[in-house]
Amino acid sequence: MRPLPTIPLDRLLLRPFRLEDAPVVQQLAGDPFIADMTLYIPHPYGDGVAERWIGTHADNFAAGRSLELAIVHKEEQYVIGAISLGIHRNFNLGELAYWVGRKYNNNGYCTEAAKGMIQYGFEKLDLNKIFARYFGKNPASGRVMEKIGMQYEGTLRQHARKGEHYEDLIYYGLLRDEYVARQQTM
Repeated sequence: MRPLPTIPLDRLLLRPFRLEDAPVVQQLAGDPFIADMTLYIPHPYGDGVAERWIGTHADNFAAGRSLELAIVHKEEQYVIGAISLGIHRNFNLGELAYWVGRKYNNNGYCTEAAKGMIQYGFEKLDLNKIFARYFGKNPASGRVMEKIGMQYEGTLRQHARKGEHYEDLIYYGLLRDEYVARQQTM
């Protein structure tokens, strides 16, 4: 089984989650705001949920289904959030998803982590396209997608139900050719 990668960035490290990260994952993801802004994070975030989730990562990566990594402050080594790339090999594309603890917002961490994961997806996983989506009520996530070069692809109106509310899903995407062209101009 190939090991989960570690991706060093300027200020951050994207590394495999460890079971000892579970309490901080529960604390950060357990914030009602995080649950409200993400499609799959539950609220309340119960005991054992983080451990079970972390326990799936190695098998998911080994099977080529997904890559889930912790977003960690490089110098101080604390967990900031999570980033993942769902892998759809039938179509040679990846679905980028991320969250950071609310106290870490507005520091550029999500953008830096997303750039690193995009690079890994195109350069190491050889994907042709990476897409992402966000709730219409969370435009900050859309700004991250724009900063990493993704293009707006469309809005699926009231496409997801979160709790008692229907949410618009706004999709962005980046093609390999666009990524390569962008790298050549930097």
